[in-house]
Amino acid sequence: MSQNNLPKKITDVLVKAGKNRGELEKVIHQYNQNVGDSLKLKATYFLISNIDIHSSVDYYWADETGKKIPYNEMDYPDFATAVKAFEEIKPKYKNLKPIPVIYKDIDAIKADFLIKNIENAFVFWEKPQNKNLSFENFCNYILPYRVGTEPLQDWRITYREKFGWIQDSLKNEDIEKAIRYFAKDFRNWFVNTWNLEQRKEPLPHLGPIQLLNRKKGNCDDIANLMTYILRSQGYCASVESVPFWATSTGTHFFNSSFSSEDKLIPFDVSTANVKIDNFSREPSKVIRTTYARQPNVLAAILPKEQIPPGFMRKENYLDVTEQYWQTSSITTSLFSDNNRPTVAYACVFNGMKWRATWWGKIKDEQVTFDNLCKGAVFLPAYYSNNKIKPAAYPIALGYNHQVTLKPDLENTQTITIAEQEKYLKFRPEKKYILYYWYTDWVSLGEQTAIAGSQTLVFEKVPKNALLLLIPEYSQGKERPFIINENKERIWF
Repeated sequence: MSQNNLPKKITDVLVKAGKNRGELEKVIHQYNQNVGDSLKLKATYFLISNIDIHSSVDYYWADETGKKIPYNEMDYPDFATAVKAFEEIKPKYKNLKPIPVIYKDIDAIKADFLIKNIENAFVFWEKPQNKNLSFENFCNYILPYRVGTEPLQDWRITYREKFGWIQDSLKNEDIEKAIRYFAKDFRNWFVNTWNLEQRKEPLPHLGPIQLLNRKKGNCDDIANLMTYILRSQGYCASVESVPFWATSTGTHFFNSSFSSEDKLIPFDVSTANVKIDNFSREPSKVIRTTYARQPNVLAAILPKEQIPPGFMRKENYLDVTEQYWQTSSITTSLFSDNNRPTVAYACVFNGMKWRATWWGKIKDEQVTFDNLCKGAVFLPAYYSNNKIKPAAYPIALGYNHQVTLKPDLENTQTITIAEQEKYLKFRPEKKYILYYWYTDWVSLGEQTAIAGSQTLVFEKVPKNALLLLIPEYSQGKERPFIINENKERIWF
């Protein structure tokens, strides 16, 4: 195939493809030979130009010698049959264990798979619900053959047929009604396993056919499932995530779509209201996963080993926090450091740890973090040797002003910590330790709750400090707080 008329980013990917180059060239040739397929050729270029950043995280079962055994869950018609077959196989081998594997799309994807995906996505290009849809949004939110790092499976026709009844029921109704149909149907056959069970095999995300067969999964699986369902019926869909809650513990995944007027429609089928009007707590960030690589991500300018594990190591995401929450920027001076890196991270306190959730370039011993959610406290930090290292004092980003929480060790106070509904309830005869943050959590002593008392008193507490009260029965969900000038306690 002549390289003269191909975009440079396509020729670059073809070189990277090595032995699999021929498969990608077949797809290009399929649509390059027919003038009437110009849009499909553009769609092909979109998929191939970004294919080198995508991969599948999968696994196989091996015996104690490491030899792969002849078993594949996808060879069976449903999950129950697959589990039964595995139980019958287990006695034949010793110490079976799952072995994680990563397959790069650029090395493994086949021409037939991509062509079928493109053809079946274009079935809906001129449907009524897409009359005002731009081709760019079609490529980003309907065309992609994958959502995240799930095992690669041929899903479009299966999903189109399984959920086609929704199209018949809706006829030309709007996307919001379609989402409610999807949510109602979802609850009839799919189990949300959050807080119920954990997957035993090393499989971060279930594949699209696995989701149909297993009929259960956690919130990121559910978000993926809804993306497959909507895209199979020609509706735009993307996965949105809260990497870490800023004022709570854990993470969250949900979806978004667009109305015929190109208005964002966030939704979560695992909740009663389905449509998201606002969150009940502050998100550290809201991130949209894309198929296409994005130009301004951190991984485009910094080696991935210098980036904390998580979404910031990826190249295909958008920061959409402003569409969900009030945001503001933080600029702060940094501690002196002879080995200061070029980038600092904004961390939130989640699960009793500071978790990196955004980044900023360091300039003149200062850093600015853009679009952080208001109503949270952030710790500027460095990332080195797989550890988070404080780079400045915590900053409380309020809705009206910001406060740098440098504890005043010369000016202390006696504080009374009272019980508070939904936040704090004392247990008689249990011990409680109060800490303040000063590049680490420093103990201010221990108090024991007395039966009938609804308060604890601590002395010599530094003013302007970020505080944390931890009981002896902690489950790792405690939240930090401050005591302001009016002796009011404010939780983060």
